[in-house]
Amino acid sequence: MNDSHSRHGPSPRRLAVIGGGITGLAAAHRLTELEAAATVTLFEAGGRAGGILRTEEHDGYLLEHSADSFISSADWAVDLCRRIGFADQLMPTNAAWRRAFIVRDGRLHAVPDGFSLLAASRLWPLLTTRLLSLAGKLRLVLEPFVPVRQSQSDESLAAFARRRLGREAFERLVQPLVAGIYTADAEQLSMAAALPRFVEMERRHGSLLRGARLAAAGYDGGRGTPGEDNGDAGARYGLFLAPRRGMESLVEALAGRLPSGTIETGSEVEAIERREGGGWLVRLAGRLEPRQFDGLVIALPAHSAAGLLSAVDASLAGDLDSIPHAGSIVALAGYDRSDIAHPLDGFGFVVPEIEGRRILAASFASVKFAQRAPQGKVLLRVFLGGAQRPEMIELDDGEVRRVVVEELAELLGARGGPELFRVCRWRGSMPQYHLGHLEVVARIESRAGALSQLELAGNAYYGVGVPHCIHSGEQAAQRLVAEGIGGRGEGGKGG
Repeated sequence: MNDSHSRHGPSPRRLAVIGGGITGLAAAHRLTELEAAATVTLFEAGGRAGGILRTEEHDGYLLEHSADSFISSADWAVDLCRRIGFADQLMPTNAAWRRAFIVRDGRLHAVPDGFSLLAASRLWPLLTTRLLSLAGKLRLVLEPFVPVRQSQSDESLAAFARRRLGREAFERLVQPLVAGIYTADAEQLSMAAALPRFVEMERRHGSLLRGARLAAAGYDGGRGTPGEDNGDAGARYGLFLAPRRGMESLVEALAGRLPSGTIETGSEVEAIERREGGGWLVRLAGRLEPRQFDGLVIALPAHSAAGLLSAVDASLAGDLDSIPHAGSIVALAGYDRSDIAHPLDGFGFVVPEIEGRRILAASFASVKFAQRAPQGKVLLRVFLGGAQRPEMIELDDGEVRRVVVEELAELLGARGGPELFRVCRWRGSMPQYHLGHLEVVARIESRAGALSQLELAGNAYYGVGVPHCIHSGEQAAQRLVAEGIGGRGEGGKGG
């Protein structure tokens, strides 16, 4: 120990965050809040921070390349916005059209009022909807008489929904609504990992319909899973918020709150090693000398984290690499409003797999939020690919445009082609919470917990939305700081 160290106490710690998406930015910011004396460095391989959150402005259109908003019932994102002085930049959805549609036989029908993913707080809209046949409606309203499943083992979304609501309600309502969130194969999606609220609703109330009605009336006695609401569908759409100048403005605001020099873009981490005597060495591509740090947060996709950890703990890397990911395309199409026959009196539509169409969903972006398209224009966001249509990610831009134009012509009465068109291609960006996912995460947490001063964060563990990514990054930062001062902190690693 040198004289300076002995006279003035321990030197400020050097902490690193690997990955500059919203998770990594949130982790870096939280580290600076909790350990102000520390030197924090964020390594981002690309030329900008923000990851897939990217906003483009073009000829009066505001184009979001991935997520365009976040839900406020999971308050982690809103809380962060307040702390960085960004809350006044958030705006709600258009109150006039807070509903969505589902396609049946090539036509758009409104999601029944009160129906939210798997449960309905109102029966009459279910009985009058054109999305279900008479037999399908009767089977659904008999749900309160379905016995509660006694097994505690994991169950897929498809099995759970068919068992409780019937095959038709699963295919026509549940599958498309959930696919719009997770782009997942419903036969593989874990209820325990992705939709635990409904598993608990069955156990507590013996019925999803009964549980939803009690929750809507305020008698549930429990808090829903973040991202869910306890009221009707319209209320749920009112929970979404967006930055006025787009999601990238949130990235810029968060990055702007970090000390100068914190973010190092164009810095690809190619290896990490444990340092003799404690801490970590970080090796950057193209640089001979490693950098030394006292603690690390790895805020990368699971497969990228696996690559860095393979030489540190092969079992941990194997579990990380076992989490599958799906790719997707966001196609942005700007039309003259007069060229769209549909009234666009909602926020968008989802497409059941049983319809056999080539798109997953579409969002009426300039209806949902103000200032997304010029006067007299409309901006549509169309989604393709996902776990069930992986071949779509390989289409070239011209083929994507042809598919989108044809589908919008058939479903919305769109005439001619769009005046603006962008293809945003995201390969392997959406983790799939398959059956047994929570067991895999538990093993990851156990193995990672044995690595001193290293934390994992990201959307591969406990939630895929922007608020969940922020929460994951902040939790990782809190654990790293807590361990640095002699404690582990609360909460599991990686979440």
